[in-house]
Amino acid sequence: MKHLISKLLGMGAIAAIVFCPPSVLANADFDPESCTYRGKKLAGKVKVVESFPDLKVKPVISFPDLKVKPVTSFPDDCGEWQFVEHFPDFKIKFVESFPDIEIKFVESFPGVD
Repeated sequence: MKHLISKLLGMGAIAAIVFCPPSVLANADFDPESCTYRGKKLAGKVKVVESFPDLKVKPVISFPDLKVKPVTSFPDDCGEWQFVEHFPDFKIKFVESFPDIEIKFVESFPGVD
């Protein structure tokens, strides 16, 4: 009986991994309540880089982790990003696979749902 229960529990864990969206598994360091990733606030001045990013992001059309509104000044609220070349608050790299978070660019209402 113990063997059967351990097999069922193992199968449940496998099913949870298989049917769980990749973004849910990949972003354990993303905290939607505080709008942070590994303690970094996801608002502010952002530089796009090819190496050594603070955050790997994948742009998506639906079901994003974060809605991002590009702004030209005062990027203070969650999801407001001002793209800069110098003195960024954090650096990002756009990726197609294995992102830290998935984002959707919006014109209004940035942040987390």
